[in-house]
Amino acid sequence: MTIAKLGILGAGTMGAGIAVGAAQHGVPVTLVDISETARRRALEAAGKFFARAQEKGRLSDEAGRAALARITTAEDAAALLDCGLVIEAVFEDFELKARVFETLSGLLPAETVLATNTSCLTVGGLAAHVDHPERFLGMHYFSPAEVNPLVEIVRGERTGDGAMAAALSFARDTGKRPLVCRDSPGFAVNRFFCPYTNEAARVWDEGLGDPARIDRVAQEALGAAAGPFFVQNIIKPRINLHAIRNLAPLGPFYAPAEGLIRVGDADESFPLGETLAPDPALDGPIAERLLGATFLAVLQELDEEVASPADIDMGASIALRFGKPPCALMDALGAKEVSRLLQPILERFELKAPGALGRVGGLS
Repeated sequence: MTIAKLGILGAGTMGAGIAVGAAQHGVPVTLVDISETARRRALEAAGKFFARAQEKGRLSDEAGRAALARITTAEDAAALLDCGLVIEAVFEDFELKARVFETLSGLLPAETVLATNTSCLTVGGLAAHVDHPERFLGMHYFSPAEVNPLVEIVRGERTGDGAMAAALSFARDTGKRPLVCRDSPGFAVNRFFCPYTNEAARVWDEGLGDPARIDRVAQEALGAAAGPFFVQNIIKPRINLHAIRNLAPLGPFYAPAEGLIRVGDADESFPLGETLAPDPALDGPIAERLLGATFLAVLQELDEEVASPADIDMGASIALRFGKPPCALMDALGAKEVSRLLQPILERFELKAPGALGRVGGLS
């Protein structure tokens, strides 16, 4: 099934970014939001994006104007009736999203593919509010959606083959790299990104390092383009805190750190300060904590068959810009060293070693 027209409900940052990415690749988009301000800002943001692309020679003037013209906005969801795919991109609140899909279910034809852009709610939970749930799935875009190449394609228990094929084709046609994963808290990427950022906050809470040092150590340990606190300040600590809180069903290891709760609930940013000089005595324990937390979450999701090692590493590389993606890094370190890094966390949270630990050395 080829998607001839895209509909998006929610004209915030993510909805506008998804619209820009699709329009740039030739797909007409209808962007619906009850807020006139949100619709206006979305069009302004799209105009600025295409103007910058034209200035840098990435788009011709004609192509930029044509791309912007492909985006239309509307207040009423009835404007989505002729869209082959409709993506919900409203605030991460289950009740709000549930109401959205109840409305769309009563309005749109049964053949319309419906997707949620949720980053932390389950597809199965929302599917209960969709008629013909075989046409429903997750399409989790990563910020900034207009340029980040990754999109997680999340298959719920009732998602049909047709919806999956349409979503995969659409993602590729609009320049994205699809990562297919099972419906599970955090999906493939946030499942380990959240514990990684959360462990950074725990290390800070315990006085083992300040955010600037922890960020530098993380960059060295995982080859990250930016450290966990810097990234959280971009995406907002309150948003990351919300995502981590939604991982609570997975157990105490996933519970948010006190420092993250304090900063996130206050809607503040982490104090970064100046980058500090390396100190092996301080840096080594920090690196071990960050690696152990990341590896544990990845091995647990491998046990649950959320995604393949190759896809997990792809997500880490292109969405998070980890130069040392976790599965390849575990293979390089070896099972004995990975087990040593996991042991303190397993003891602290009274956890069993993941079965996938036995596959280390042959994951990637």
